[in-house]
Amino acid sequence: MRSASDELTRLGVRHALVGGLAVGAHGYPRATKDVDFLVGDEAFEHHEGGIVTMKPGIPIQIHGVLVDLLSAQPGEGALGAVPVVRTGVDVPIAPIEALVHLKLKSPRLKDAADVIELLKVGIDCARCRAWLATNAPALAPRFEELIERAQRESE
Repeated sequence: MRSASDELTRLGVRHALVGGLAVGAHGYPRATKDVDFLVGDEAFEHHEGGIVTMKPGIPIQIHGVLVDLLSAQPGEGALGAVPVVRTGVDVPIAPIEALVHLKLKSPRLKDAADVIELLKVGIDCARCRAWLATNAPALAPRFEELIERAQRESE
């Protein structure tokens, strides 16, 4: 994680940790096999014909650990604003509302389970609701379903 972040910083790529490691940083540690970063558009080269490739030097694996890069899609402007250039020694971590947004848009059950577990440890639902209302209103009903599920599981 640190090596990948160091290299992204050296290359001037805005980035923030997401995925399982970010879930852990926000209060629910869980095992994961890779490192996920939300990155700025400068991590990619755009070519004719709509082809997009990674810029040279972008890490995709370090000592056998996969490094996955995610980027904001068209219409997800707020997610594109999340990545930052690291200013200190710590790896930048995506704020909880951006992490929840990414987890909610995924079809994987593991991502829904991550949101439920984060809710159980007490993430700020109001912040997440406000973010979703502004940036991804279509995902708000799913968030409410997961809130209800977390409450049922906590009883």
